[in-house]
This record gives sequence, C-alpha cells and structure tokens, in this order.
Amino acid sequence: MTITSDLAEANASLQEEKERIDTVDSKIVSFSLAGKDYGIDIMNVKEIAKADKFTYVPNAASFVRGVYNLRGDIIPIIDLRTFFHMPVEKHTGVLENMLILRIEERVYGIIVDKIDKVVGINSEHIQPPHPIFGDINIKYISGVVEKGGDLYIILDVVRIFSQSEDEKQKAAQEAPEPTYYAQAAQQQVQAQTSLKASVESALDFIKESLPSLKNFHPSLVNDEWIRSRYVDWSSTRTGDDLQLKDAAAADEYLSTFYSPCSSHFWDDDYANQVQSILPKLPSNNVQVWNIGCGKGYETFSFACILKLRYPEGNIKIWANDNDIMAISQAPNMVYDMDEIPEYCREFMVQGRNGYTFNQAIKDAIVFEYHDVLNENPLPDLDFILARDILSFIPEENQMNLISSFKEKLKNHGMIITGKNENLPEANWRYAGHGSVAAFMQ
Repeated sequence: MTITSDLAEANASLQEEKERIDTVDSKIVSFSLAGKDYGIDIMNVKEIAKADKFTYVPNAASFVRGVYNLRGDIIPIIDLRTFFHMPVEKHTGVLENMLILRIEERVYGIIVDKIDKVVGINSEHIQPPHPIFGDINIKYISGVVEKGGDLYIILDVVRIFSQSEDEKQKAAQEAPEPTYYAQAAQQQVQAQTSLKASVESALDFIKESLPSLKNFHPSLVNDEWIRSRYVDWSSTRTGDDLQLKDAAAADEYLSTFYSPCSSHFWDDDYANQVQSILPKLPSNNVQVWNIGCGKGYETFSFACILKLRYPEGNIKIWANDNDIMAISQAPNMVYDMDEIPEYCREFMVQGRNGYTFNQAIKDAIVFEYHDVLNENPLPDLDFILARDILSFIPEENQMNLISSFKEKLKNHGMIITGKNENLPEANWRYAGHGSVAAFMQ
C-alpha cells in the first residue's frame, strides 16, 4: 500500500510538473539575425511587413536606414545588424523583412534577416541573459528561453528604443551626444514635416488642375475624398506622373469619386439601401427636389422608391437640370424591360416601342430646365436629391447652395448627396447607409 501510494503521489507530482512546464503564459515573435534565433514580446509587435524603399534622412545615425510611409504614418526604420555592429548583408532589389514595433507611444520598424513564427513560452523558464548567448550588448537582452529544442534570445526593445527617467535626467545634466531616442524622434518629426509639405504641394497642384480640366471644384465638401484618393494615386505614380496633365488624367483621378448607379437606373441593392434610410413622414404630402436629374434615370428610380416607401403618399418631385437636351428627353424615355430593375417593374406599362412609366409616376414628376445657381422658388421640402452635384459648382456657390438647403428643408428633411461629399457644417447629422450618403438637420 505504501509503495503504491508513493508511486501515485510521484506520478501526480510529475504530472503537475509537466502541466506547469507546458503552461503558456506569454508569446514571442521569433526571428533570425546573423544565424541566431531571437524573440520579441508579441505585445510590442504591431505587425509584420516587407519593403525595399526607404526615404533617406540626412545626418541620421548609421543604423537608421531611413523612414517609411506606413499607411500615412512616417516611421523610422532601424537595421538591427548595423545597430548591433554585425556584418551587414546588402541585397539590392530584395524586399526587407520588417517587424513594426510599438514602444510606448511611438512606432518603429526593425529590419531582420528572417521572421519565423509566434512561439508560446512559460515566463518562468526565461533565464537571465549571459554574454555567451549573443553577439550583442547584454543590456539589450531581457533573457533567454528554450522551447522545442531551440534557444531564443529575447530582446528588450523597450530598453533599446527608450530610456528610463533617471537616464534622461542624467543625459540632460551631462549634455552628451544626442541619444538614439532623441535622434529618432527628431528625424521622425523632420520627415513628417517634409513629407506633409511635399504632399500638400502635390495636392495643391491637383486642386488647381481639377476645376480647369473637369470643372470639379475642391472644397470642404470633397476634401476628405481628395486626400484619400491622393494616397492611392501616389502609391502607383512618381514625379511628373503625379500631376494631372490633361482631361484624361483628371478623369482617371475622378474615376472613384462618383456615386453608384450614375447615369442609369439605381440597381436593386442601392435602391434597398436608400429605402431603408427614408424616415417616417408626418404628412402624406412628399415634396422632393432632384438637382441635376439628367435624362431622369435617377428621378424615376427615386420616384419608385418613394411610392414603395409611402404607398399613400402624394408625391411631387421637381427635377431640374441645365442640360436642355437631356431634360427635354426625360419625360418621354422608352426602355427595354431588361434594363429596368425589379423594384420599378410594377410601375411600367408596355407601349409600341418598349416600356414607359405609368401615369402615376409621370404625374409625380415635373421635369424643368433650370440652373441651380439661380433663384429656386420651391416649397418646403422633405427630400433633396443632389448626388455628385455640389462638387461641380464653384466653392462659393457650394456654400450658398448648402445654406439654401437648410432654409428649404423641413425639420425632418433629408439630403442625399454624393457618396464622397460631406456637408461641412457641424449641425448636419449623417444618416446614410452603405453606399448612400445622406444628411439630416
């Protein structure tokens, strides 16, 4: 009995020890450098990246390869081989392996030979650093750990990229050469300032070109889109190619600006999105102003959506455009059934040459030739449909028109603008959904 009991107790102890050994309470991202395996606490690793082009920073420390534009953030890039005084291997045209680190409130990139994997470890098994474990200064090593037969040297990246308060005070008193932390911070600010100035200069050129080439007027209404578009534009172009040299280049720049289903019927998906945001109205009288209606595809689409949303509604749409040819054709357009979306079909009637909208839809719409910059004598409105219109009138007129919107809209009124247009005044409430941009007072 005693032997059996002792054996059971020993087995239990061994099992407990095995479970303790197998416990994973920390993770490191492992990588190789000069033939040895290293690790960094995963909590300091923001992401993994590859790059081969860095912006040179004058007077930087030798280990600073330059700065890198990480989705708009300018971060310093450190070559760990150079930092640790290891032999440097240069590979022209080959993407560098980078770990993007977040240390305190700053972001850095470090270049390593190869990024391996995430390794789960038991923090109790981390041993104190010893000079024999690496070719680098022991003060930059937080410990070493063995896992699966491999030995990992864990770097203290907080120590590498920052200083303690005592060290900062001592450095200030002794006034030594600038520390890396200070150098990197200064270089980061300088690079950000330089890049921002360069971007603003390029953007200014684009903003100056768009009005003359395509009658598109940059303003607060579209500034967010212009800047976002420039990020994509500049990612595939350099030098003179960044500029808008002709109308074709301007068309390409504006290609992502326009709202869905421009110049044809709204498809079922977009129509469903619009219908889902239409509010409950206090009256059966539904008054709408459709600006820039063209040949009426947008107008007829919205009329059908309103009939479905407010089946008892007395709907009246004032549809305006300054293209006299388009506006004259709109009331009498004839369509093939295969170009008519499902939600419109119940409002169609067949004629000799094709399909037209029924009389109820036609009676709901008044097509008129009109320039929106002139007087707009309309009643109080429930809806204003102005998709991709504001950006194509001069900035001063944009602001005047937005002010007139505020005057004409009822308290519950809604404006549907272009998907990349915003109403800049703070007291507009965004009410859009999906690809639909809408605002309410």
